[in-house]
Amino acid sequence: MSSPRARQELARIIDCLLLQPDATRREVEAACAEARTQGLFGLAVNSSRLMQAAHHIEGSELKLTCVIGHPFGAADGDVKRYETETAIDGGAHFIEVVANSGRLKDGDDAGVLRELRDIVEAADERPVSVVLDPAWLNLEEILRAVRLSLDASAKGVTIPAAHNPAATLDLVKQIHELAGGNFGLKVDGETFETKALVQFLDAGVTRFGLTRPTALLESL
Repeated sequence: MSSPRARQELARIIDCLLLQPDATRREVEAACAEARTQGLFGLAVNSSRLMQAAHHIEGSELKLTCVIGHPFGAADGDVKRYETETAIDGGAHFIEVVANSGRLKDGDDAGVLRELRDIVEAADERPVSVVLDPAWLNLEEILRAVRLSLDASAKGVTIPAAHNPAATLDLVKQIHELAGGNFGLKVDGETFETKALVQFLDAGVTRFGLTRPTALLESL
């Protein structure tokens, strides 16, 4: 992990997260420059900043992920579908959609599945990942949502690690066991210590979203 080649390979599975609501034009430009300099996989942004980010990464191999329904996922399914269609038109390569936690708690699996299938269809063959936040969902609800994501032909799930990487690691292991190796697992956070990073990779994580990717890479 400490070799230049290992750091380079790690950078290629990291998104720079720029999802805060008060992100400015200057911060979007700086995040794009950081992603270029560090050789990251790409950036994850809200839909209102997508076209600006697309402009700043033009000519690079960076990929743009647009997060739909951020941060709560509680918007009507038709609104999320329209936001997805707009994101595709704006240049998104990947879609992440925040699951409707309230409907999951209601046990409305049919409604959640219908919404996810609509998003996958609207994404027009771009990979879709479903954001499942442990701050709002318990283990049973998350694993149920994973099954629904598989049924909807989503390509993976994204788990915000917040301030409890150890609990997230246990959750990732259970998702990996349920979904198998062909299902993407992304973990979001500010940054991670090297030990946690290795544990996540061993548990099946395929990508990271970090608000401070340079801090992690320079620490290696």
